[in-house]
Amino acid sequence: MRLPIPAFVLLCLLSAPAQARPGWDTAALETVPVQEGGRKKPFSTFTTETLQTLSGRVSYTPLRQAGVEAGHWNAQQSVLALWLTPDLWADEPLILVNYRPLVEAMGLDPAKKRFAHRAIVENPAFRDLIAKAQVSRREAPNARLPRLQQEAVAVTKRLAHLDAIRDGSHFAFVPNPQGGGSRWLSATQAAQFFPGEKGEAVRAAFDTLQSSYRSEDRAAFDVAAADFAQALATLAPELYPPEKLLKLEHFYYGLHPFRLAWICYALAGIVLLTTSLWARNAGYKLGWIFAGGGFVLQGFGFVCRGLISGRAPVTNMYESLIWVAFGTVLFALVFEAIYRSRIFLLSATPLAVLSLILADSQPTVLDSGIHPLVPVLRDNFWLTTHVLTITLSYAAFLLAFGVAHGILGGAIAGRKPSGALHTYLYRCLQIGVLLLGIGTILGGVWANYSWGRFWDWDPKETWALIAFLCYIFLLHGRVAGYWGAFGLAVGSVVGFLAVVMAWYGVNFVLGAGLHSYGFGTGGFPVVLGLVTLELAFTATAIVRHRFNLRRV
Repeated sequence: MRLPIPAFVLLCLLSAPAQARPGWDTAALETVPVQEGGRKKPFSTFTTETLQTLSGRVSYTPLRQAGVEAGHWNAQQSVLALWLTPDLWADEPLILVNYRPLVEAMGLDPAKKRFAHRAIVENPAFRDLIAKAQVSRREAPNARLPRLQQEAVAVTKRLAHLDAIRDGSHFAFVPNPQGGGSRWLSATQAAQFFPGEKGEAVRAAFDTLQSSYRSEDRAAFDVAAADFAQALATLAPELYPPEKLLKLEHFYYGLHPFRLAWICYALAGIVLLTTSLWARNAGYKLGWIFAGGGFVLQGFGFVCRGLISGRAPVTNMYESLIWVAFGTVLFALVFEAIYRSRIFLLSATPLAVLSLILADSQPTVLDSGIHPLVPVLRDNFWLTTHVLTITLSYAAFLLAFGVAHGILGGAIAGRKPSGALHTYLYRCLQIGVLLLGIGTILGGVWANYSWGRFWDWDPKETWALIAFLCYIFLLHGRVAGYWGAFGLAVGSVVGFLAVVMAWYGVNFVLGAGLHSYGFGTGGFPVVLGLVTLELAFTATAIVRHRFNLRRV
């Protein structure tokens, strides 16, 4: 039986053998639960997030090669080495310092982004910045620090993280008999919770694990790793997460469904574009299959995150970005099923690919980790209804943004916008306005429920209203006849900049208001560059459109 081409491609992606990994085999430890940040997660997730926190990467190539096999280490091997040979890492360029003004202020090489623990903590300029930040915090606890001090404080958190790894306290393997969110302990402290034979077995297995690693006895290490995992499993099985959930999380992070999804979307876009003039029917069907495959992979990724976290996966910028990409493709598939135009998928797939690549390539800006919710968000009903509705409106506006580019690109090429494109754009905007209006009202109801007031002109609320009014103005101007397809396209691009401000700007630029649980830093140069390109593209289209009108 012959496999269809898309199925064959997906099968190759999923079944491709993993690259040979130098270093130590950590398979026995992959699904051992570790407590961190109020959540219990498998060792594989813990190590990936730990290395991302320290270096902004999910793998590492050490400069130090003494006592280990040279090569490229994955996250588990890197963190294992940090844990079991802590004294050898003081001079490894591991700590991320990705704010260039801070690097320059410290007198370090501005061409580099990662520096050794010793080089940072012994740097006089860095210590001076931290001292100033501490004084500022004491004098004005609620004031926002200058950017240079903010970044220095962020680096101190990475340093503290590394210190906790090197002294072993960060490896909270031993469950607390009190249960709930009680703090777990490291393997060397097992006797505090389990003073008998069980605690001693954990300590003995850990000692063997460390000694075999340091003596480079791989056979003994493999046995010790299995013994260590088994000794932990017998401590208090009822306090650990279900084994199926641990295995699901390990599988989810190993599969990278959102990365596979953007590959499928990219293939869909390429097929649809290259078959626009020939083999249209076959190309259209193939594009549907690739886009549908990516959509299913994204849906599977969201199901995994939902099962792992027990909530709707839209609580931070990373999750909202991949959800908006998902919603954009969803609306494109629905409209394609109605209109059979291919323009929706051609508009949606590049935007979905860009969104998912940004989410995958900016781990220090967009944290992909699954974390416990802050108290105000611990209401699955309001979280699901308000946040999903708002982000789906962003998805509809993003699709309109893509369709608008087709109209503006046509104007630059000297073509008049077709009536069909005008209709498609209008439908996308209608859905976006409806969802944004409903989502904003639901947000007010949730605010009244959580904070005791419906509306208080918080920056997030204010910019959501501004975005809503921008699109209302755009649609009413179209109905009143003030502008047609081209004006609607220009407004769709400019209006989406208000969405960017409400979505990214309030959280990452202003950093003010009651929605502080969504705040972050970084990514501003990338966003500013994209906004500048869009404004330049729109201005070019306007100039070209006016030239075309005069010529007619």
